Amino acid sequence: MLNSKDGSLFQSGRQVSKNELDQIQETVCSFPNLSLSELAATICEHLKWFTASGGYKLDACMKLLEKLEANDFIRLPARREQYQSNRIQKPIPLTNRTDPGADINCTLKHLAPVRVERVNGREKTALWNEYVSRYHYLGYKKPFGYFLRYFVVHDQTLLGCILFSGASRALKLRDKWIGWTKTQRLNNLAWVINNSRFLIFPWVHIKNLASHVLGKTLTRIKDDWLKQWGYSPLLAETFVDPHYYQATCYKAANWQYLGMTTGEGLVRKGKSYHTTPKMIFTRPLITDFRSLLCSDQLKGRVEQ
Repeated sequence: MLNSKDGSLFQSGRQVSKNELDQIQETVCSFPNLSLSELAATICEHLKWFTASGGYKLDACMKLLEKLEANDFIRLPARREQYQSNRIQKPIPLTNRTDPGADINCTLKHLAPVRVERVNGREKTALWNEYVSRYHYLGYKKPFGYFLRYFVVHDQTLLGCILFSGASRALKLRDKWIGWTKTQRLNNLAWVINNSRFLIFPWVHIKNLASHVLGKTLTRIKDDWLKQWGYSPLLAETFVDPHYYQATCYKAANWQYLGMTTGEGLVRKGKSYHTTPKMIFTRPLITDFRSLLCSDQLKGRVEQ
C-alpha cells in the first residue's frame, strides 16, 4: 500500500505523505463519534484537499479512507443506514404542464430569436426534470457534482432542454487525444464537461435549431460555469448513441468525432456493466485547452 521509500501513498492525483497519513490515523482515533462523511470532511480540511469549485474533495478522501481501512491502518465508523434511502431516485410524476404542444414547423430564421436560459429555482428545475423524464430517451437521472441546466426558449415558448455535467472519469480515446497523464487527468478532469442531456421537444420541427442552440450554449457556458462553480471549463464532450441519432447537430456545430466507446464502464472492484457503444465528440472551449489540461496550472475557486 505505502511507498517503500518514504511511506507515502498516492490517491486520486495527490501524494499523501507519511506525516499526513499519521495525522489521518490520529484524527480517526480522536473522533470516534463522527459519521464517515463528517470524518472525510474533517480530513479534507486538514489536508487542504479541495475540488475545483472550492468544496471538500469527499469522494477522493472516502476512497483513501477505505484503502487505509482495507490495509488495517485505520478502523472507520459504520455507514449510517438512513442515508441509503436518500440515494434512491423516486419516479417523477407527469403532469399536464408537460403535455405535447402544438407542432412548430418553420425555418430557424422565421423563429428567431432563440435563446438559452439557465434553469434556477425549485419550480423551473422540477419542470425541466419532468420534461427530460418524459421525452428524453435516456430519461431523467439526478446529476451529481457540478452541472448546469438550460431551457431552449422562443418568446415564452419552451422548445427543449440541455444539461452539462461532469465528464467521464476515464475514456481511452479522449484521454489519448488530450495527451494527459493519469495524474493530470485525476487533477484536471473537472475542467472537462459533458453535454449529458440534449432534448428538442418532439413537436418542434425546425431545421438547424439543434446546432444553433449548441453554438449559443457554448458561447456562454464558460461564464455561467464560472459564476456557479468558481472556475471555467476548457473542453466539452458528449456521447451519441448511433442506434437513435447520427449526431448531425454536433457535426454541424463543429464538434470533433473521436471514435466509439467500447461499451464497457469504468472498472470497479466487484462491479461491471456494459452498454451499447457510443460516438464520442469533443469541442474545445479555448484554443490552448490541451496545454492547460496537461499542466499543473489549473486552479479553481480559492477555498474560504
